Amino acid sequence: MPTAHNLHLGHADEPYPDAFYVRRGDSEFLSTLHAQGAWQPGEQHLAAAAGLVLAEAERRLPSDKLVSRVSFDVLGVIHSGAFAIDVKMVRPGRSIELIEATMRHGDQVSIHARIWRLSASDTTRVQGTEWAPLPPPDAMPPLTFSSVWDGGFIASLDARRGADMRPGRGQSWIRTAYPLVDGEVDPPVAGFVKLIDTANGLAVREDPNAVFFANVDLTIHFTRQPEAGWVGFDTRVSFGPTGLGETFSVLSDIHGPVGTAAQSLTVRLRE
Repeated sequence: MPTAHNLHLGHADEPYPDAFYVRRGDSEFLSTLHAQGAWQPGEQHLAAAAGLVLAEAERRLPSDKLVSRVSFDVLGVIHSGAFAIDVKMVRPGRSIELIEATMRHGDQVSIHARIWRLSASDTTRVQGTEWAPLPPPDAMPPLTFSSVWDGGFIASLDARRGADMRPGRGQSWIRTAYPLVDGEVDPPVAGFVKLIDTANGLAVREDPNAVFFANVDLTIHFTRQPEAGWVGFDTRVSFGPTGLGETFSVLSDIHGPVGTAAQSLTVRLRE
């Protein structure tokens, strides 16, 4: 159970800003009710937390290199309330670098991230993908996301979904009006990443009241740098016979496909 010192700001009906977090120092933050997770009220949603971890890595270690891959391993409950983010350069280089970042609640680490950044070059002549573009957001009907999932993060979203969505397969668009940190502008890639972990709740294969299928990680690969705003998902959800699962999505911004996201699922039948 959350205690008085680690509740989301807004939990006790006190005023809180239209942002997911409030900065309390160079590396310290407080979550607001907008960051509340969908599985438990006293936790943060990985989507917002992942966006903030990447944002802090970009803020503290600025570079002209491009984010190629970012992976987030969830090591425990992402507690609500106060926390810190630690960032370090693991592998510096002129063309390739690797950064590690963690979210820490006291001595307990909840998220461990690794970020590869690569130098930019002009490859326009050979660019190409095999991913089909999504229909635009205004071509999809609205999705009342909070009718399926609870939590303040889900309530902060504007969602669209394809009319042909079925359990385990579908196309969607998501956006939010809220920045990561009150009074600050999101770094471009982090402003996109802060929505990606919603993928696991978009093309729901089974009723979450009957089946638990939380993800234990999130891995994102980019083929170009995304533009924040609408985030598009072409998603497939698979459950295996022994408690393992995966949510896989081709990601798009408003200009077209930008990369992929994969989430490893622990699938359990509720008693």
